[in-house]
Amino acid sequence: MIRLQTEPLDVGALTAAFCAGRSETGAVATFIGLARAEGGATKVLELEAYSGFTEKRIAEMVEEARTRFGLHDVSVVHRIGPVAPGEAVVFVATAAAHRREALEACDHLMDYLKSRAPFWKKEHGPDGERWIEPTGKDLADAKRWDQ
Repeated sequence: MIRLQTEPLDVGALTAAFCAGRSETGAVATFIGLARAEGGATKVLELEAYSGFTEKRIAEMVEEARTRFGLHDVSVVHRIGPVAPGEAVVFVATAAAHRREALEACDHLMDYLKSRAPFWKKEHGPDGERWIEPTGKDLADAKRWDQ
């Protein structure tokens, strides 16, 4: 499942639904990314996406991860619109026969979502608003998968 949504993420329900009925899966790895307040500098994180295009690009990366890590299943649910500090921005779950594949696939997908997925992020705070770009570390983390 790949979904972009404006509503808050119910990560417990997402996790329970993802794990249900898996008799051949040995491992499920999840990642939940939260919006940060950045020491009070961010009151709201705003995320924009180009409907249809963003999901298509994420789907391409999910298919690559399925093949690369031998995944049974993947779920990516990402917020768009305004997100308050402490709220979940992204939920990624991967299912595989073994833990290593599930964990590495989850890490791989998060590196892609953080640095290469077509989202536009803006922080709103007491000093105004500013666009967020991937950091050098974000880009380096993603580059390690380019093999």
